[in-house]
Amino acid sequence: MADEARDLRMAATRGWGLRCPACGDGPLMESYLTVRRACSACGTELHCHRADDGPAWATILIAGHIMAPVMLFVFITFRPEAWAMALGFSTTLVALSLFLLPRLKGVFVGVQWAKRMHGFGERRDLAAGE
Repeated sequence: MADEARDLRMAATRGWGLRCPACGDGPLMESYLTVRRACSACGTELHCHRADDGPAWATILIAGHIMAPVMLFVFITFRPEAWAMALGFSTTLVALSLFLLPRLKGVFVGVQWAKRMHGFGERRDLAAGE
């Protein structure tokens, strides 16, 4: 694979923005968490990604590290009722997770594309059904 080097930071940034890691123009996702088979703008194959559970673990890690100090601060400063904290923070945590999950999946796909992992370095013919 003596092809040109792929910029890891740019690919991850494009993935965070839910854009194709190769061109940055086409959408990366077909639906909320379904990656397109190929980019509609440049034709780069995207189906060979292997994000698996990585984005979910990263979402839990990031959301937990954001919410834990905020919860502690709110509890110590304002001393809200238990039901108010549970309702407020569970709603916020769900919203934060729903925001982060597709973006982190995009980052995982972008990094895999930049590192030519799992078939991203190979040329295949989509018309031939490979």
